[in-house]
Amino acid sequence: MSAVTTHIRDAIPADAEACAAIYAPYTTDTAVTFELTPPDAQEMAARITAAQRHHAWLVLEEHDRVIGYAYAVPFRSRAAYAWSCEVSVYLDRDRRGSGHGRALYRALLPALAARGMRTAVACMTLPNEPSLALHRSLGFTPVGTMHRIGYKHQTWHDVAWAELDLTAHTP
Repeated sequence: MSAVTTHIRDAIPADAEACAAIYAPYTTDTAVTFELTPPDAQEMAARITAAQRHHAWLVLEEHDRVIGYAYAVPFRSRAAYAWSCEVSVYLDRDRRGSGHGRALYRALLPALAARGMRTAVACMTLPNEPSLALHRSLGFTPVGTMHRIGYKHQTWHDVAWAELDLTAHTP
């Protein structure tokens, strides 16, 4: 039996349909994201293009099929935050717990540092122990919880925030 190989690369707009398909169940079936309507491929392509301009968007392929992605976007729009970014990772739902999220972040974080980012921030809807554990394992430090900040699926949700100093990832 041969080992299954995966490959991480920069996303391109042509990956948008696959990324949108991965993301859709998170928007419709969970509170992991507070987005209520899944973006279509056109919107996802615009997001990929925007992220690639100053940050990064990576995809994980297995047998030439996108099975996950990780990206960074501006943390806030004000100029003083220009060296901070918010990161996220999404996998095909049957790939969670496989180590693929960690692999994507291990590629993403140095790429962000190389682009001059100094701090990565993660926002996680609670409860979500797998995401909290993933971020802890990568060195993210918890910085606080906002209580009952988001309302989705007729429930109020808390979110936890964590940060990572990217200067340690600078090549």
